[in-house]
Amino acid sequence: MRALTAALIAATLIGRAATPALAEEVGRVGVDWTGNDIVIEAIEDPKVQGVTCHVSYFDRSIFDRLKQGNWFEDPSNASIACRQTGPITLGDIARGPKGEKVFSESRSLIFKSLRVTRIYDEDHQTLIYLTHANQVVEGSAKMSISTVPLYGAK
Repeated sequence: MRALTAALIAATLIGRAATPALAEEVGRVGVDWTGNDIVIEAIEDPKVQGVTCHVSYFDRSIFDRLKQGNWFEDPSNASIACRQTGPITLGDIARGPKGEKVFSESRSLIFKSLRVTRIYDEDHQTLIYLTHANQVVEGSAKMSISTVPLYGAK
């Protein structure tokens, strides 16, 4: 049992270490005296050149984790805004209604992640970006979307 727990913790930490290559922290705003922050990260879509998403989320402080008694988990709340930041070139993207994962970041030790999913609305020539929490049990209804119209992109 200890070996399984250690392996899960190691996998989570490795996953967290690998994530920053996809997201760049561009802002951090303190919201209270305990050290809780709202973090803003820029995420360039790896398959759609010219689109950048900014995701904001709540980052709990160590003091808050001790006070709340929930050491290993951050809230599911997140917000997203995506914009054209250069000429848009569509790569080999998923075109089905389930879309494609663009970004994922762990929000708990094992069971929860913050995700950005892209859905291509071909009829309206629009990219839809959805940020949401993904959980093994008790999925969250907290989400946010942003759209990028393509207007003749390649």
